[in-house]
Order: sequence, then structure tokens, then C-alpha cells
Amino acid sequence: MENPITQLEQLTLTNASKSFLRETAKWAKFLSIIGFIGIGLLLIGSFFIGSLYENLPQTAGLPFNLGIFMTIFYIIIALIYFFPVYYLFQFSKKMKMALLTKNDDTLADAFEVLKSHYKFLGVFTIIIISIYLLIFIVGILGFAFS
Repeated sequence: MENPITQLEQLTLTNASKSFLRETAKWAKFLSIIGFIGIGLLLIGSFFIGSLYENLPQTAGLPFNLGIFMTIFYIIIALIYFFPVYYLFQFSKKMKMALLTKNDDTLADAFEVLKSHYKFLGVFTIIIISIYLLIFIVGILGFAFS
């Protein structure tokens, strides 16, 4: 009788496949830890960048406080960055557990979290490209009508 993790309907995980997944989980954990450190630095830096922008002389003519705006902007970037990093960390944890316990459900959960990671990155990429396209169109129209 085969182990549940080695026979997935008609897909077999060989020892090489398990080794690759184990190594992938290690790299995912490393990258997620670096990501969490980056998020922490972004949050800490958000307060310093705010005070830096408050003291700049060229911001005196603005109708709003640029320092508070930059602080909020950095916090929002950190929140957006949190989700793919968290998904990557969860994938790492669940993949290591699945390979250790040979549990099909845990393996499926690990791949589900990895799917969520890539889905988030894909949707975010589409949003960013759309914003760039909109800026490009507005720039072209602004140049044409000036």
C-alpha cells in the first residue's frame, strides 16, 4: 500500500519531487522572514519619513500636511505587502508539515495558500499596470490639449 502523499489521484510525488518541495519550503520561509523584516522597517520608517517631510521647506505651500500623508502612504504599502508575505510563510509551514506527516489535506492546504499568494500578486500586478496605463492616457491627453 502506498503512502497517501505519494499517490495523489494520478500524480505521484517522487523522492526528488519531495526534496524539491522541501527546499522550496525552506526558501519560502527565508523570503517570508525577510519580508516580515522589511514590513517592520517600513512601519518604523513611516514615522521617520513623516517627520522628515514635515520639516522640508518646499512643503509649506501644500494644502495638506505631506508628513502625515507620507506616513499613511508607507503604512498602507506595509499592509499591502503583508498579505503575500504571510501567504508565503503559511505555504512554508504547511508544506514542511505535509512532507513530515505525509498528510494529503495539509499538502492541499499548502498549495491553496501558495495559490492565494500568486493570485494576490497577479491581481496586484493587474491593478498597478492599469494605474500606469491610466496615468499614460491622462498624460497623453494632457499633452494633446495643452
